[in-house]
Amino acid sequence: MFAEGDMAVYPAHGVGVIRSIETQKVAGIDQKFYVLEILGNSMKIMIPTSSSKTVGLRSIVNKKQALEVIDILKDRAIEIDSQTWNRRYRDYMEKIKTGSIHEVAAVLRDLFLLSVDKDLSYGERKMLDTAKNLLVKELSLAQEVEEDQISNKIDKIFS
Repeated sequence: MFAEGDMAVYPAHGVGVIRSIETQKVAGIDQKFYVLEILGNSMKIMIPTSSSKTVGLRSIVNKKQALEVIDILKDRAIEIDSQTWNRRYRDYMEKIKTGSIHEVAAVLRDLFLLSVDKDLSYGERKMLDTAKNLLVKELSLAQEVEEDQISNKIDKIFS
């Protein structure tokens, strides 16, 4: 699915580069792994090639999908959940862990809209920042523009 040098997205960690494909013995069986280096923090993650789809490793979205994400951020015709902050936090964390850029965009939008009406908990503020950072990195690569431009675009959508 991926080759060395390809960009890929790993759920909840963001965009990385496939630095190598290595074979290692695990329980006496040779297994192939993608060695993914996350952009921004240089974290290295080894993902078995056989289960890469299962864990949510995917390619960066294309320009058309990037525009769909912007539409999700602009959508105000949604109802914010009135559940407790910790229940909301768990639900949003599950969405981020799916690795779907659409789900991450929905979390960012929902948390922003919620922040207009009330103060977010520390965890929710941190999650809002995480969701924004994940989107900024991937959208800048998808649209081939600087991260600052995407960040400013998102800020304008929410201003």
